[in-house]
Amino acid sequence: MQMKKIYRILDANLNRAREGLRVVEEVARFYLEDERLSKSIKSTRHRITKIAKESFEEEKLLLHRDSQGDVGARGMGKTERKRDKLKSIVEANLKRSEEALRALEEFGKLINEESGEKFKRVRFKIYELEKEIVQRI
Repeated sequence: MQMKKIYRILDANLNRAREGLRVVEEVARFYLEDERLSKSIKSTRHRITKIAKESFEEEKLLLHRDSQGDVGARGMGKTERKRDKLKSIVEANLKRSEEALRALEEFGKLINEESGEKFKRVRFKIYELEKEIVQRI
């Protein structure tokens, strides 16, 4: 197994999970003006970073990043090109984060067995946040 490719997968999904949460955090903070919800999302985003630092060698994540060589980095899907409602932005970014966390759960176990359970707990936290924020929009 090529560990550099596993680190590349982890790096991409860490970025994807945090980026998705950041978009949703902005909605909670500036659109809903909900300090508690905004802080909860921010805390969840920071938890992902903490798990990664505890579980993986950070320099390897960055070392094996290959943004230029990523075959999936060019172009956007039809649904990604257009967002017609705030709700669709929130839903798309929450799903992006949830899916990335599932990938982190699975691939993370190849490097640090305990990381899988930690990422799973964060994913389930996001399911709860999703229920709350989508109902509010």
